[in-house]
Amino acid sequence: MFSGKTEELIRRLRRAKIAEMKVEVFKPKVDTRYDEVAIVSHDTTSVLAQPVGHSSKILEISEDTTVVGIDEAQFFDMELPDVCQELALRGVRVIIAGLDMDYKGIPFGPMPSLLSVAEYVTKVHAICVHCGNLATHSYRLAEEDSVVLLGEKGQYEPRCRSCYQMGNILRLK
Repeated sequence: MFSGKTEELIRRLRRAKIAEMKVEVFKPKVDTRYDEVAIVSHDTTSVLAQPVGHSSKILEISEDTTVVGIDEAQFFDMELPDVCQELALRGVRVIIAGLDMDYKGIPFGPMPSLLSVAEYVTKVHAICVHCGNLATHSYRLAEEDSVVLLGEKGQYEPRCRSCYQMGNILRLK
């Protein structure tokens, strides 16, 4: 978290619009943190999106759509990789943003499958708030056990592998 994933997605979608490409943007219906019908980065940059409850709805894009953006892909169902493959076979460019691991450091939802079939992967990192190294993990500050906990500042912090592990050891004591 806090690495600029959504910000990068929005940047790429805006560039596609500048190139006069037909763009459609989707987000999981469960993601209502900042806005019901927009994807919003932590620095409040936003673009309108269609909230969907199931990835199959993304296939209902208009015929002239050439670029599809998907935010918070980790919250989608496990059919998302198949949906993205179908779009790619139609000639649609699919740009996805999402967390690769959950707060336990375990691959998150459909992300491993998406990463394995992607033609390009850009991994962005936040900075560890404890030591300043590249952050590879989202450390949950909240005492909630469910895998899905929509996070904002104050519920998670970016940590490098060492500081993440150190926090988990201290939490267990």
